[in-house]
Amino acid sequence: MDYLDIISGLLSFLFTIFVLSYLVGDNPLFRITIYIFVGAAAGYVGSVIVWQVLKPQLWDKGIAAIFGGTLVDQLLILLPLLGAALILTKISSRMAGFARLPMAFLVGAGAAVTIGGALLGTLLPQMEATINFFDPQLAAARNIHALEVMGNGAVILFGVVTSLAYFHFGARQNANGTMHRFGLIEIIAWVGRIFIGVTLGAIFAGVFAAALTAFIERFSSLIDFINKLIGIF
Repeated sequence: MDYLDIISGLLSFLFTIFVLSYLVGDNPLFRITIYIFVGAAAGYVGSVIVWQVLKPQLWDKGIAAIFGGTLVDQLLILLPLLGAALILTKISSRMAGFARLPMAFLVGAGAAVTIGGALLGTLLPQMEATINFFDPQLAAARNIHALEVMGNGAVILFGVVTSLAYFHFGARQNANGTMHRFGLIEIIAWVGRIFIGVTLGAIFAGVFAAALTAFIERFSSLIDFINKLIGIF
């Protein structure tokens, strides 16, 4: 190993020990490691934003539009600059009101993207996947019996319906002032809670297995580094 490998290995070893020191409680060594990690991550994200977003999308296109673009190109590049300038007015308490318009646009656009992503990326694919469980042609292609297909599809459909019913918050007010959902919806939601619990348990198990794998890999790399370091000296 060269000196760079030795230094990086020592830093990796120390940071791993510092993070694991949190097992005995919060301490300055753990905080220092977290601060370094957050600072490095923030610096990396900032450099990515500057070199992959601001420079190519704003600076380069802005220069090209101002000196050689059409009027439409110049207006399209001036609008983001105007929005950025209005957002910077939040620095002053007197001029903070000018930032409401671009912030409202950003929030509205973000909400639209989020809703579109949830609809096209989650709800519709989930509906299509649920319907595909009842497709006999897909079952025949996988050499699965029709009864097995219907059974799997019924369980999946039942889980989807009951899980969605769990998020039905329509309720009526009882005489004592408490809120209570309709009896049938309450029963279906209780069954959906079981499916949601099983799903979250499986997700937690996957996350725990991934974390355990990362810990084993980290521990193994530290052992390899120590063995190499002992071999050098």
